[in-house]
Amino acid sequence: MMTSRFEPRDPSYAERVQQSFARQGIMKTLDARLGLLAAGAVDIHLDWAQGLTQQHGFLHAGVVSTALDSACGYAAFTLMPAEAAVLTIEFKINLLAPARGERFRMEGRVLKPGRTISVCEGRAYAQQGGNEILVATMGCTLMAVTDRPDIQG
Repeated sequence: MMTSRFEPRDPSYAERVQQSFARQGIMKTLDARLGLLAAGAVDIHLDWAQGLTQQHGFLHAGVVSTALDSACGYAAFTLMPAEAAVLTIEFKINLLAPARGERFRMEGRVLKPGRTISVCEGRAYAQQGGNEILVATMGCTLMAVTDRPDIQG
């Protein structure tokens, strides 16, 4: 288990993240699963599937982006107050290598939590056999949303 350098504002953050993740239709579509869940850190795992690939059989960049965005979003969400929801403001992705592997691990890590704006870093790893290869990085800015009945955590 990872030791966090951040103190969560909500002691029930893990349950909030799990409930929110379960409501994400796209994560169900990708058959993605939560892995590491700690204050300021979330990993999302998914397996290679033909339906998630581009024309060369690599995991599609859109899938990589989507899963990294969610990993970063949930990492930031772990440090937000109980009444907050999270939305992405912007992200930039660097695709470093073809996303070729049996499984993938997308990690989101908070760099700077804020009352309203948080900055996260994401890394996508392709797993093949016992090896893990970095295939993408992401810089992500997220916002805590409160007092919006149309947006829930």
